[in-house]
Amino acid sequence: MVKSAKALLVEDDVELSASVRDFITDFLDVDQVYDGEEGEFAASQGIYDLIILDLMLPGKNGYDVLKSLRKQHLETPVLILTAKDGIDDKLHGFNVGADDYLTKPFHREELIARIKALLKRSGHFYQENVLTIDQLSINLQNRSVTVADDEIRLNGKEFDLLVYLVENQNTIITKEQIFDRLWGFDSETSITVVEVYMSNLRKKLKPYQADKMIKTLRNVGYMVEVTA
Repeated sequence: MVKSAKALLVEDDVELSASVRDFITDFLDVDQVYDGEEGEFAASQGIYDLIILDLMLPGKNGYDVLKSLRKQHLETPVLILTAKDGIDDKLHGFNVGADDYLTKPFHREELIARIKALLKRSGHFYQENVLTIDQLSINLQNRSVTVADDEIRLNGKEFDLLVYLVENQNTIITKEQIFDRLWGFDSETSITVVEVYMSNLRKKLKPYQADKMIKTLRNVGYMVEVTA
């Protein structure tokens, strides 16, 4: 699988967090946080395609984190990964909004299989590694973009920006979400970089009229609009 999806791993055991990251980093970009409050803040930004959540966390337990996120209407798939293996624990996890529940210790292969199943269900697992909208084709494997048979040369962040918008077609993506997703919370770059890259992307798509699918919502963000 190509890395077009991004996951948040909320796990206070530093060694285990590193191991889980290593298991899945071949097909997922992974951000790691180590306590419940930081995990809730990061998840609430809405920039992740999957959240892997421990339950016994410092600051705020995983149940309360998940309950809060669902109250905010965040629909990101959540996989609970925990040592709490009682049936009541599992039922409570699903009742507060978990999409899957895996207990520790776990097999690496099962973790990967469950993650891929959640990504496939939410539309972020591409077996053919190609996204298409009308005549626009995005090859995630070799990071190329074509319209009809003409290739459009995009640099790294321009390509990532187009993929992020297309993956979330017909959904408004704010500048803040784009910045956090592509540059990261800790970036020293100004958020105005989003407008610069968006302008460059539009210019490269314009000769093919493909720029028209990207709509700007003033003071809100952007959206790739696709009609049936």
